[in-house]
Amino acid sequence: MWQCQRAPGKVLFDLVCAHLNLIEGDYFSLEFQDQHKMTVWLDLLKPILKQIRRPKNTILRFVVKFFPPDHTQLLEELTRYLFALQIKHDLACGDLTCNESSAALLVSHIVQSEIGDFEEVQCKQHLLNNKYIPEQDALMDKIIEYHQKHVGQTPAESDYQLLEIARRLEMYGVRLHPAKDREGTKLSLAVAHSGVLVFQGHTKINAFNWSKVRKLSFKRKRFLIKLRPDLNSNCQDTLEFMMGSRDCCKVFWKICVEYHAFFRLFEEPKPKPKPVLFTRGSSFRFSGRTQRQVIDYVKDSEFKKVPFERSPQHSESPSAGQVMVNGQKQSLSLGQSPDGRQPSPLTSPLLTDAGFVRTDDEDEVRRKRFPADKAYFIAKELLTTERTYLKDLEVITSFQKSVGKDEAMPDSLRNLIFANFEPVYKFHETFLKDVDQRLAQWEGRSNAHIKGDYQRVGDVMLKNIQGLKLLTAHLQKHSEALLELEQTCRSSRRLEGLCRDFELQKVCYLPLNIFFLRPLHRLMHYKQILERLCKHYPPTHDDFRDSRAALADISEMVVQLHGTLIKMENFQKLLELKKDLTGVDNLAIPGREFIRLGCLSRLSGKGLQQRMFFLFNDVLMYTSRGMTASNQFKMHGQLPLYGMTIRESEDEWGVPHSFTLFGQRQSVVVAASSASEMEKWLEDIKMAIELADKCNDSSAEILSSSFTDSKSPEESSADQESEDDLSASRTSLERQTPHRGNTTVHVCWHRNSSVSMVDFSVALENQLSGNLLRKFKNSNGWQKLWVVFTNFSLFFYKTHQDEFPLASLPLLGYSITIPSESENIHKDYVFKLHFKSHVYYFRSESEYTFERWMEVIRSTTCSSSHIRSLSRKEPHVY
Repeated sequence: MWQCQRAPGKVLFDLVCAHLNLIEGDYFSLEFQDQHKMTVWLDLLKPILKQIRRPKNTILRFVVKFFPPDHTQLLEELTRYLFALQIKHDLACGDLTCNESSAALLVSHIVQSEIGDFEEVQCKQHLLNNKYIPEQDALMDKIIEYHQKHVGQTPAESDYQLLEIARRLEMYGVRLHPAKDREGTKLSLAVAHSGVLVFQGHTKINAFNWSKVRKLSFKRKRFLIKLRPDLNSNCQDTLEFMMGSRDCCKVFWKICVEYHAFFRLFEEPKPKPKPVLFTRGSSFRFSGRTQRQVIDYVKDSEFKKVPFERSPQHSESPSAGQVMVNGQKQSLSLGQSPDGRQPSPLTSPLLTDAGFVRTDDEDEVRRKRFPADKAYFIAKELLTTERTYLKDLEVITSFQKSVGKDEAMPDSLRNLIFANFEPVYKFHETFLKDVDQRLAQWEGRSNAHIKGDYQRVGDVMLKNIQGLKLLTAHLQKHSEALLELEQTCRSSRRLEGLCRDFELQKVCYLPLNIFFLRPLHRLMHYKQILERLCKHYPPTHDDFRDSRAALADISEMVVQLHGTLIKMENFQKLLELKKDLTGVDNLAIPGREFIRLGCLSRLSGKGLQQRMFFLFNDVLMYTSRGMTASNQFKMHGQLPLYGMTIRESEDEWGVPHSFTLFGQRQSVVVAASSASEMEKWLEDIKMAIELADKCNDSSAEILSSSFTDSKSPEESSADQESEDDLSASRTSLERQTPHRGNTTVHVCWHRNSSVSMVDFSVALENQLSGNLLRKFKNSNGWQKLWVVFTNFSLFFYKTHQDEFPLASLPLLGYSITIPSESENIHKDYVFKLHFKSHVYYFRSESEYTFERWMEVIRSTTCSSSHIRSLSRKEPHVY
């Protein structure tokens, strides 16, 4: 007998989600036909044996349970893929009805996902062999016409487009339950994220939003909807519908309870206390995470992108997956038991022990072959970071090819980007080949112990940096290209949308604007590498003179472009923050400088409430995190810095690490998470106030008045906000702009930390990439990965040739240490990253690379005051 039958349904469901490596499993369920031939969901709290009376003959289907209003709320590609399979199944069986044009467009995206770009013979043959909609033959020509327009669209993009079309259909996610009204008219009831729906045939004739529903109940065959009183409506207080049986009523009522809890509540409802003597009504309750908890969990998880393989899904098996409960087998029909099953095609090779590549012996042999000279490892760092840099330049060239062809981009902007990035890209292609060839020579003859030209890299750098100096005019134009792109996006909504869509592609793993500044940051990297090389070489070394000359040349370029870099870093950060904020008309105004962002708790009548604060040189803004699909932060208040004073108020309010900000019209009491965080904020705010007070010219006064003249959000609504206010937009059918949920702002929110502009600059100027071996806390083997560190995060690739990262790990809040003896690592050059219960070990190939990884990661976690004294000095000319 199957071992899980006496366990609650959650055990089986969790096994299925683990088998699929599915993080957002809360949107799904297992459904089956009960003894009354009714299709029901598996209750996660009840024992399986009490729900499934005849396990030998019962088939459980893995299906979508909760359909969100916007597919951008689904954060994982795997989740969207399974949703796409569900849509495909609903189309094939006739549950998702639509007009012919929509049906043909949906099928065209399915075909694009299945067979790729259009080829007439292949497309026709595929449609003849696979039936995706009942009336497919009549729509063959229209499907082919649409398919021709999807050239270059990846399967993931096809899923996205499929869901985008499907979610706008009236029958999207609708499961009809037959009923009658009081007059005996045949109707159907359904439930959605927004409330209870009433259909006549396949036409929606009424909808009762959750905000209008006071109570849902059932009495025998009668399903009752009690509405809240509405003085502006003549609608009766209680609506009554007759269903086929009491069981039908109860099943639909349970679905309503779960839909309401999942989409409307902030957290799972607590179980009611059991009555001592008598029971009244049903004890059923929603069990599991709510949508808000799912979104928060996924965004706070360390590895969000789970790679998987798509297996062909034809019309013979269109559902999202099947699970059989078979009394004769002690297993799941999806595979073998969790201990002995075959790897699922959806299981990540990156994030599981099964995907580990045991490289211990190979790595030891390879390490012994390599030269031990520190100069070799410095040269190797040049090679690995140059590979990453060239990939970053390819993002701009890819942007030029995909977006630049559109008529929305003016010729002047198109030419500005192409003319100034293409020469730089071609130059660095040659530079990378030179460095790669020199390293190959160095490694190939390392055991000969004969000094020669191949054991040096300064000459290669000198030659190429002298060539790079000839491209200075192009480097200066990069900032101009960024400015013109932003100005054009303001006036062209289409171009803005194209840029946003490109930024959502996997290859664009950082905000697009950062890639425009990569060439300027790369100059800083060359300077740092050459400084280490010159420090290592004695003056008598053959390579010292070339290295010193190369350092002088690159230092001259850095000095020449340093002012431009500082200004453009600030401008880029303002543009990035603009995407994270809502309620601010124009964040990137002339003269505004970003200083710090992070979490502080604001003291109000409701106690301490977490807020995200943004400090600029003229104003302090504070926001709350919205629950919209775009995950933006909603503006709550703006405090001009001119005339502001500060007083530490821990004793006054009894709140640790608190201080009061006194503005000209209002005051705010805030508390930091720790003494060090409070010190950072106080230092930066005092510095910003001092600068604002010194600016007594008319422009500063105009800047301040633009905030003080408007009615303060504090006075109007901030103190009145409620949980309903923050979640009101969650049930809106209005499409929200897709937006990344793992930006630095969101990471700071989840980890209750802060970062300054200095921190951002140091993180961009201290980048590193190369091969590392990674080990999880409870795993046995080491996995070899190509790792890129930039923008406070580690990005993981299988090899340096991969087009986009498979996963990422934001390091804000993490600590980096050396493993202790009790951790039984017993390997050289291992460092440990840990945050709360998350622990990762990384192993480098040499003492030099170990020290470099420790150095660059620590540079992002030490205090801003320490970094400030080191990083933003004027560059020195050698």
